[in-house]
This record gives sequence, structure tokens and C-alpha cells, in this order.
Amino acid sequence: MLVVDLLLALAALATAGQCLLLPGLFRAIANLMAFGLVMALIWVRLDAPDVALAEAAIGAGITGALLLTVAGQLPASQHSLQSIGSGLSRRTLAISVLVLFITGLLWIAVVSLPKPGLVNEVTAVLADSGAEHAVTAILLNLRGMDTLLEVAVMLCAVAAIWSLQKAIPPPPLNNHYPGLPTLARWLHPLFLLTFSYFLWQGAHAPGGAFPAGAVLGAGGVLLLLTGSIAWMHQHAYNLLLRWLLAAGLLFFLATALSGFLITGTLYGLPPRFASYFIIAIEVATALSIALMLMTFYLFGRPGTRQ
Repeated sequence: MLVVDLLLALAALATAGQCLLLPGLFRAIANLMAFGLVMALIWVRLDAPDVALAEAAIGAGITGALLLTVAGQLPASQHSLQSIGSGLSRRTLAISVLVLFITGLLWIAVVSLPKPGLVNEVTAVLADSGAEHAVTAILLNLRGMDTLLEVAVMLCAVAAIWSLQKAIPPPPLNNHYPGLPTLARWLHPLFLLTFSYFLWQGAHAPGGAFPAGAVLGAGGVLLLLTGSIAWMHQHAYNLLLRWLLAAGLLFFLATALSGFLITGTLYGLPPRFASYFIIAIEVATALSIALMLMTFYLFGRPGTRQ
């Protein structure tokens, strides 16, 4: 399997290089989507199927579709922009050397990490964490603040996109792609089933809110492209949409503060209630993540009267 690993590494370098060096926006976006698919295969080889599916859904699917949508709204004169490969400069060479230097430092740091790390310490407290798998326990206990901030960063990204312009209704695609609504109806039950499976899997195996939210968000983007979710553009649902977007972050904060009031420690919930709170956090966070990914495709701030 060493040959497969080497081919995947070369494919990642090739697609990343073509994304930077080939002229034209469409070529850059296409190679970026291909790079996301290659990275998904690399995560599969690393025995992380949940991360692989999230990478395929977000890195290749949602991000690629978002960039293609943005490129479609640009003037035709900007589609043939030359990339940095058209004229390598000293600045490009200096940046490349700096990136290689930082990569070397990171590699040395990874190699020098103690083995087997904190496996014994995590295993000792796993029974009191409220989760059956070490990854879920680490993300929602030892690294709960990191997970909370990741959700907050996504919510800030939604607010930044909304601040750019008012809502623009999506273009009618049914006349140009008559098979797209049928494809969405056939695939959406599969998206819901995969979403439920990842939430359930997160209790005893790698998975959880972020892969589940990525899959459900990809299905929601497909419905948005077909015009099947019109309520998100309506002014009457403006306040409801904002509360749903912030629900995951607010519930996460409420759980952290509840633990502080009960035990005097942030996130310090009693062990007998920890599993229920973790399930509730996973569901609320996954739904908020899915909705955040969908709102990236609303072409600006929704619920605004034109």
C-alpha cells in the first residue's frame, strides 16, 4: 500500500500546484475541488472516515460550489486572470522557502512528541466524560473550548458574508437543469440517514457534530440550488433563522455556564448527566453547522426587503 500512499501524496502536490500555477479562475477552482477529493482519500488511508467525508462535503463540494457561484457573478473580463505562475518573483520564492521551513519545524515537532501521548490519561477518565469514544470525549471535555470557538468562528463567517450585500434570490435553475430537483429528492433521504448515523456513531466511534453537520449542510445546499427552500429568503422568518443559526453556540455556552454554577468548573457537569448534555450539544451543534453552511449560499443577508 506504500505505492498508493505515494500516489496520493503526488496527486495532492500536483492538484495544489496546478491550482496556484495555472492561469484562469475556473481551472484554479476545479483543481481546488480535486485537491479536496484527494485529501478525502488521504484521510481514508489514515483511518479517519468521518474526517474524510467532512473533507469531501466541505472541501470539495460546498467550497467548490461556493467559489463557482462567486466566479459566475464576476465580469467575464476577470475570468482569465493570470496566476502567480505566470511570473515567478523573488517574493514567491521567499514565501515558498518560508512555507518549507515552517513545514520542517512542524514535522520535527510531530516526530518528537511522546508516545503514546496522553492515551493512558484519557482512558483513565473516559468513564466520567459522558462519552464512550476518546475522540468525542476530548473534543467536548478536554478541548471543549476549542470546539466552542470553532462554532463561533463559523457564525462570524456567516455574519461577515451577510454584511457584504442584501439578499439576492437564487437564479432559476430548473429550466437549465431539469434533472436537479429529481436528484435532490432522491439524494436528500440519504443525506438525512448519513446525518443521523454520524450523530449516533459519535458516541462510540469517530464522528459527531461536525461530520454530521457537513453532510446535512451539503444536502441543504443542493435543495437551495433547486429553489426548494424558499422560506430562508422571506422577511417573516428572519428572526427565526438567526436564532436557529446561534442555537448551537448558545446551547454550548449554556452548558459550560451550567457546569460552572453546579461544580465551580467550566463544563464541569456531574458525570451522571454528562452523556445527556453531550448528546444535546452534538445535535444542536450539528444542526447549526448545517444551517450555517446553507446560509453561505443565500447571496447575502436573508430576510431583507429590497
